[in-house]
Amino acid sequence: MKTIHVSTGRSYDILIGHGIIERAGELIRPLTKAIRAAVVSDTNVAPIYAQGVISSLEKSGFDTSLFVFEAGEASKRLSTVEKIYSHLFDNNLTRTDIIVALGGGVTGDMAGFAAATYLRGIDFVQIPTSLLAQVDSSVGGKTAVDLPTGKNLVGAFWQPRLVIIDPDTLTTLPEKFFRDGLGEVVKYGCIRSLPLFERLERENARDIIDDVISECVSIKRDVVEHDERDTGERAILNFGHTLGHALEKLHGYEGLTHGEAVAAGAAILTRISESHGITEPGTAQRLEALLEKYGLPTGSELPLADIISATRGDKKSTGKGINFVFLDKLGSCFIRKIESADMPEFFGV
Repeated sequence: MKTIHVSTGRSYDILIGHGIIERAGELIRPLTKAIRAAVVSDTNVAPIYAQGVISSLEKSGFDTSLFVFEAGEASKRLSTVEKIYSHLFDNNLTRTDIIVALGGGVTGDMAGFAAATYLRGIDFVQIPTSLLAQVDSSVGGKTAVDLPTGKNLVGAFWQPRLVIIDPDTLTTLPEKFFRDGLGEVVKYGCIRSLPLFERLERENARDIIDDVISECVSIKRDVVEHDERDTGERAILNFGHTLGHALEKLHGYEGLTHGEAVAAGAAILTRISESHGITEPGTAQRLEALLEKYGLPTGSELPLADIISATRGDKKSTGKGINFVFLDKLGSCFIRKIESADMPEFFGV
């Protein structure tokens, strides 16, 4: 088992190891005096893993309950969080008890937001079961839900007490959602690690998945430690996300996964930035080739004008423009604001 320590306002460990989901209770128990634990999961993950996690928690002395919501981004809304609150209240959870998020990014985001806000904040643990959640969303303390006007517009910074990453859970992940996670993996190679990008080019990600998870988590740990509350450097983690979130919105949060949208957004933006001389020539071609290798999209059939229009209301908006993350070359990036008035000319729409 590998341990990666995160030194934020409230420090915690990320544990990575095969089979450790079965030890969830014994790994969590030393960190809390909680009597009750509420496991939050979805209709895809709960039938596979919930009972094992509950049994482990109960063996470690937790009075455990389970809340299950309908899987999918469409559930990531305040109405679902309200149901989580009701479950917590009905099962007598107090401020000293704990929530366990068991599932992918949607589960972690909602359970974390519920933990941050119920009784003004209770502890929670992340047990991510999707590749996207393992390499990205379970680490860093960002929790949120969507509004009809956009993704993640209501949320809170709330660090977990522990993150338990078991790569064995990826064996039950549908191929589409493994690809979904690779969208975020490629992002990390683009913004911070040329060696990771080149290794993904040379090898098959599945064959080196332990190393991939560890490298991505370590990169995010380093960024989050420097900028826990997303006021500066942490924004580089949004590479591909501004256009990606717009694509998700235009698709009604159905059909196109988050990782696929990020991949498409990254490719579109890099082609444009390369055409402006911002990005090293040939970068877009290598990025597109890697995305195609892993079955990820490199663009969209939707008009670019519609995509740009859909970026309005993005969290990265500064009032007069939007901060975009550009590559100057593979493995290196920077943030630049595009003024609202300049958006049509920059994007050629």
